[in-house]
Amino acid sequence: MAKEGLWQRRKKSIIGLVIVVIIVLAFVGMFNGFVSLDQDINGKWSEVENQYQRQYDLIPNLVTLVKSYTSYEGELLQNLTDLRTKWASSTTQLQRDTTGQQITFGLEKLIAVAENYPDLKAQSQYTNLKDELTGAQNRISTARTRYIQSIQNFNTAVKTFPGNVFSGIFGFKERTYYTAEKGALSTPVVNL
Repeated sequence: MAKEGLWQRRKKSIIGLVIVVIIVLAFVGMFNGFVSLDQDINGKWSEVENQYQRQYDLIPNLVTLVKSYTSYEGELLQNLTDLRTKWASSTTQLQRDTTGQQITFGLEKLIAVAENYPDLKAQSQYTNLKDELTGAQNRISTARTRYIQSIQNFNTAVKTFPGNVFSGIFGFKERTYYTAEKGALSTPVVNL
C-alpha cells in the first residue's frame, strides 16, 4: 500500500514535469519562430538595399557617359548626383527607400533623354549600362516583393493564435508594410 502511494506521487510528479517541459519547449519554439521570421525580414530588407547599392554604383558611369554626349541635361545629371549622395547618407529604411525610388525615377528620365542622342544610343557602353540599370530595377522590385512577403508572414504569426499570445509575452509587434511614396501609383510624365 505504501509502495502504491509512493508510485502515485511519483507518477503525478512525472506528469507535472512532462507538462512543464512541454510548456517550456512551446515557449522556446514560439520565441525562436518569431526570431527567425524577424531575421528573415531584416535579411530581405538587406537584399533591397543591396539592389539599390548595385543601381547606385552604376550611376557615375552613366552620368559620365551621358555628360560626354549632352550639354543641355546638366540639371538632370546634377539631380542624380545629389540623390546618390543623399542615398549614401540616409539613416533609415524609409529615407533610403524613398531616395532609391527617386533615383530610379531619375534614371528612367535620364535614359528617356538619352534616347534623343543617336550617337549615345549606339555606344555599347551605354547599352550595357542601360541593360544593367534595367536589371537592377527589376531586382529591386523583386527584392521589395520578397520583403513584403516576409512582413506578411511575420504579421500573420503575430496576429494568429497562439502566436498573438506569445508575441505579446516576448514583445514582438506587428511590422509595417512597405508603402509606395505618394504619387508613385500614377504614371510619371517625362517632358523631353
